[in-house]
Amino acid sequence: MRARPRLTVLSGPSGVGKSSVLAELRRMGPDIHFSVSVTTRKPRPGEVDGVHYHFVDLPEFHKMVANGELLEHAEFAGNHYGTPREPVERALAAGTPSLLEIELQGARQVRAAMPEARLVMLAPPSWGVLVDRLTGRGTEDPAVVARRLEIAREELAAEPEFDEVVVNADVRSAATGLLNLVVGPVPGA
Repeated sequence: MRARPRLTVLSGPSGVGKSSVLAELRRMGPDIHFSVSVTTRKPRPGEVDGVHYHFVDLPEFHKMVANGELLEHAEFAGNHYGTPREPVERALAAGTPSLLEIELQGARQVRAAMPEARLVMLAPPSWGVLVDRLTGRGTEDPAVVARRLEIAREELAAEPEFDEVVVNADVRSAATGLLNLVVGPVPGA
């Protein structure tokens, strides 16, 4: 008998490779519901409403919060972000595992709203590797990098709050490890 599908929450510090691991997981083609967040920020060039985000204005976002329509929500850099509850619950009711990629505070909110959710931390192989990844980009001001590293240290310190840890030393291996947690071991993966 197959276990009831559950919600899996992926979180980890900036620079750990969440986007790369999720892109690889999507390429693997599993039957997983990938949540699409709601945001109040304006779409960037090439972003499609309902694919990258659900773009809403601030009054609509506040209405969603007040009506309990979001599993979690937060403000970041002057914009609001949240995870719609209904699509996640619909996927789970249909027997499809659901996966969210959110930051630590959001993961804590989901744990409070859905205690049965599995929280997975994506971790770097070492602190030095994470520092290299963030400084190696060369695209951000050193003060911004320093702040990201400070936040990363806090996020990694929260590891005991998570049910599982997947180390991203190799994107394919990390994606396979995450896939096994979300849907169970996959033959040939």
